[in-house]
Amino acid sequence: MKSINEAHVARPGLAVVDVAAADDQTAFAVQEALAGRWATALADGTTRVPGEPGVRLRCYLDVRQEPGALA
Repeated sequence: MKSINEAHVARPGLAVVDVAAADDQTAFAVQEALAGRWATALADGTTRVPGEPGVRLRCYLDVRQEPGALA
């Protein structure tokens, strides 16, 4: 995965969440659960790292805002 951009954690309440899961369905289920609780910039897809098991997904949270508050 790419390095975390400083802007994504520039203020208290902002977080970057990296999910490692066995498959796409599980990774997106975790993302959906996070999005149900906090404002979340959703990932469109997962990535696979050659030689490593499972998939990876990164999403961005703002725990200060209600779900759906991000544009």
